[in-house]
Amino acid sequence: MARERNERLASLLGEASWSRAQATAAYNRVAAETLNGEVLENSKIGRSHVSMWVGGVQPSGIAPVILCQALSRRLKREITPQETGFTAATSPAQEALDWRVDPLIALSDLGNDVNTDRRRLLAGGVYSAAALILPDATWWEAMAEPPAEEPAARKRVGRGDVETVRELSLAFSRMDQRRGGGHGRRAVDEYLKHEAHGFLRGRFADEETRRAMFAASAELAYVSGWMAFDNSEHAVALQRFNIAVKLAARSGDAPLSGHILRAMAHQALDMGFRHEALQIAQASVRGERYAAASPRERALLGVVHARALAANRQNDRAAKALLRAEDDLSKAHDGVEEPDRTFFFGEASLAHETACTLRDLGDHQRAVKEFRRSVRTRGAAFRRTHAVTLGYMGATQIAQGGVEEACATWTSVLDAMEDGIYSGRARQSVVDMRHLLSPFRKRGIPAVGELDARAASYLAQVD
Repeated sequence: MARERNERLASLLGEASWSRAQATAAYNRVAAETLNGEVLENSKIGRSHVSMWVGGVQPSGIAPVILCQALSRRLKREITPQETGFTAATSPAQEALDWRVDPLIALSDLGNDVNTDRRRLLAGGVYSAAALILPDATWWEAMAEPPAEEPAARKRVGRGDVETVRELSLAFSRMDQRRGGGHGRRAVDEYLKHEAHGFLRGRFADEETRRAMFAASAELAYVSGWMAFDNSEHAVALQRFNIAVKLAARSGDAPLSGHILRAMAHQALDMGFRHEALQIAQASVRGERYAAASPRERALLGVVHARALAANRQNDRAAKALLRAEDDLSKAHDGVEEPDRTFFFGEASLAHETACTLRDLGDHQRAVKEFRRSVRTRGAAFRRTHAVTLGYMGATQIAQGGVEEACATWTSVLDAMEDGIYSGRARQSVVDMRHLLSPFRKRGIPAVGELDARAASYLAQVD
């Protein structure tokens, strides 16, 4: 019996403007990022696979999940297996995103090793809009309540243990800023799964220490999530952010909860989930999450809120939110106590996020100006973010018609990337660079040919 052509998949590939070869390349990139060298069924495919799937063959192994992830990134919205005409099961890792699941159970469910963790994430789906729906106020209130009883047989946990977890979070966060999220995240996860999990199940010196340990562990889970997000491991990042929010809620630290929600909103924006991003960003600046935060953290929450407003075409509100973020940052000065987690956010970061907001508002000229300010004021300790900023700036310049100007900017991106940055976001800027240069390849512009060849060589080495 002849198979029925998969018109749903064919339509999505057409919407993405992908040939069979381009779809194959995108699939293999996502698979390589997700599996990190692990070989599973359909961990790498050829053009014939795509042709067979369009022809009606049901893909097996991890193929439905990977192809949906590739299409979601391309089309900037969630693509489910059902939309592609495929079927996929539900994984334990996805079930752990349920807000009712205890964070300690979710931590223990990270698996005994990274490969097990990846299999469980891959077993059931991609970055999902459904998982971005936040719990209601009663959930937050219940989570902040002290436990009814404490196990007496557990080891005693003191302030020194809390400081150790905090120091580790800061150290890996600084490494992420220098080298990118693809460097060192496994070590963070191992510590989370074993040491931090043990502390959280311990016997605390007092209630203040208990809350402090949950807050410190929430920050470490957030760092793991941010590193995964930066390295384009989006399903992993969402799971880690989910755990971090639960731990922060248990600690009763409202500004920390806002900080993590802000990261979730940032990721949702990058993934194209504009409506969900705005809902999460609004939650991040609601009540004590903003009111009790330090000036620098208020500015950080506020500028991501501005970006979400701009992405949803709420231009006037976005402009007001930008002004408030600038005002908040101006109040951050010596003598004002700030949490360590905000160390990276200063004038350069504010300029970067402001530029992204202006870009989304369609003001490319002012966006380029803010990107330049970000590049000019950023310190050497933030090389990864520097590369991402340059990538965005080049894309904005070429949107204005400044081809050679964009090439000069993107040359600096490759200079940074080739010097040892492990970042999926930065790597994606190189992929986008080649795509944006494609209309100019046959015009005989020397800078275009040289940069395109260099970018292709770089991607061939890292893919």
